[in-house]
Amino acid sequence: MKIQWYPGHMAKARRAMERDVKLVDTVIELLDARAPRSTENPDIRRITKGKKRLVLLNKADLADKNATSEWTEFFKKEGCEVVSLDSRSNAGMGQVKSALLRLAEDKYKRDRERGLRERPLRALICGIPNVGKSTFINSLCGRASAKTGDKPGVTKGNQWLRPDKRFELLDTPGVLWPRFDDERTGTNLALIGSVNDEILNKEELSIELIAYLSREYPGVLEERYSISGEELSEKRAEYEKGVTALGVNCEALAYLDLTARKRGCLKKGAEADFERAAKIITDDFKSGRMGRISLEKVERGEA
Repeated sequence: MKIQWYPGHMAKARRAMERDVKLVDTVIELLDARAPRSTENPDIRRITKGKKRLVLLNKADLADKNATSEWTEFFKKEGCEVVSLDSRSNAGMGQVKSALLRLAEDKYKRDRERGLRERPLRALICGIPNVGKSTFINSLCGRASAKTGDKPGVTKGNQWLRPDKRFELLDTPGVLWPRFDDERTGTNLALIGSVNDEILNKEELSIELIAYLSREYPGVLEERYSISGEELSEKRAEYEKGVTALGVNCEALAYLDLTARKRGCLKKGAEADFERAAKIITDDFKSGRMGRISLEKVERGEA
């Protein structure tokens, strides 16, 4: 499923980031803990090269704990400070400030050696759309400092913020990159809501999600939608009997069909409404109603 979404304002935001990165000491990049690789913008990595880096694995309350622990170790081995958190809660803000102070140690030491008064650590906050950047800023600053929303692209311009006398933060709009390296990246970004819903085929997206869940988290769909193994086998057999095209995932279609029937999503003639069922499945994933699930795990050889 090929997905590309790169509005014109993102190119402008990228240019502003290239201009402003020279003003800061360090970079705070928010990633979605459910898909750290897909939400790590290669343009941001290029633009901020050479700067110390704090990686925030946000929405960790929705992600698989074991997977998040592995990603934490992965980024630490890259030389980053790492904090996993739920930015809607203030619980992780102390860890974030402690990590920033560790990143500031060298700068403070240089200031003292030069006889300069210690100035606040300046950090650029960045990330792709809908990783929870504005919510994080509001929690860190303890007030509504930035707009928040559940759609990508809420932050429209750069702004300086000061949560306390030790830090100055430069907020930047969410920025994607022009072309994804592989289809899986686009699918993952669509599933977590980082690309606009209006451009998506929700049925195709739900089939991709179902295939992943049935492979990596067996039983989660059956439990969520009260699907028995016998029902799944029978419905899959129905699709296998009627399908002639290659590449059709009959098991995913069976899950989608049964979910529609279990949730009363029916058209005239008792036909399953795949579109409504697809929305239920993808919304349940996004909200965490299926449980803690990660779309990406550290592969062998990376750890």
